[in-house]
Amino acid sequence: MRVLQREIIRDLCTVPVIDAGTEVRRTIDFMKDYLLAHPFLRGFVLGISGGQDSTLLGKLAQMAVDELNVDFGGFEFVALRLPYGVQFDECDCQDALAFIKPSDSFVVDIKPAVDASVVAVERAMSVKSSHFHRGNVKARHRMEVQYHVGALRGLAVLGTDHSAEAVTGFFTKFGDGGADLTPLFRLNKSQGRKMLQFLNCPIHLYEKVPTADLEDDRPGLADEVALGVTYAEIDRYLEGIDVGIVASEKIEDWYLKSRHKRHLPVTIFDDWWKK
Repeated sequence: MRVLQREIIRDLCTVPVIDAGTEVRRTIDFMKDYLLAHPFLRGFVLGISGGQDSTLLGKLAQMAVDELNVDFGGFEFVALRLPYGVQFDECDCQDALAFIKPSDSFVVDIKPAVDASVVAVERAMSVKSSHFHRGNVKARHRMEVQYHVGALRGLAVLGTDHSAEAVTGFFTKFGDGGADLTPLFRLNKSQGRKMLQFLNCPIHLYEKVPTADLEDDRPGLADEVALGVTYAEIDRYLEGIDVGIVASEKIEDWYLKSRHKRHLPVTIFDDWWKK
């Protein structure tokens, strides 16, 4: 095993094999314990995109509050739809909501706010934003809405980041990378699929091509195309398997470039960024 590969596996807490039922139970218990340890919170909020990760976490969050309500009552999971105008795979989003059966759900179209923010900055600076930069504005505004709803309802904000995403830094800093807790951390992509299979999720929701769908000029761009490496290769790498020089170096390059995303803001006492 490569030296950096060993470090990454340790830091991201991945294991090569999981028992889906055990991890479902472990995740639910973690979320329940978090709420019970913070009596000012009454549940969770999460944006539902129609993809694998938010579908899995949304279902587990609902299961967690359902169990808490048996013993205590008063907990809820709020599922948010946060489209930018009309989402191309809205039917999948509705199928995910039907599978999750959230306590409550709302739709907030982020397009007016995002467009207004982008125009205001472009006018002030006399520059034109790239589609990539606009995509990051979308991601950060979605998280702002989740925190707004969380504040109004006394809810903790969930993040869907898992180890196959964390290793490449494939998330927006302080966007979908900003949350109160990330219960899927430690899992790779295929392990998340196994958990959805265990939960009897509709197959098309976890077999669809993963996409962040943030860039207007490349709608539905597959994550694997953007990354230049497949999730199958990333998963095997995180399992300690040799995936070849090209894929290994691509994964490690992403890991090193995105290190800043996996840390809190740097203080004068930090030195990890020098390495």
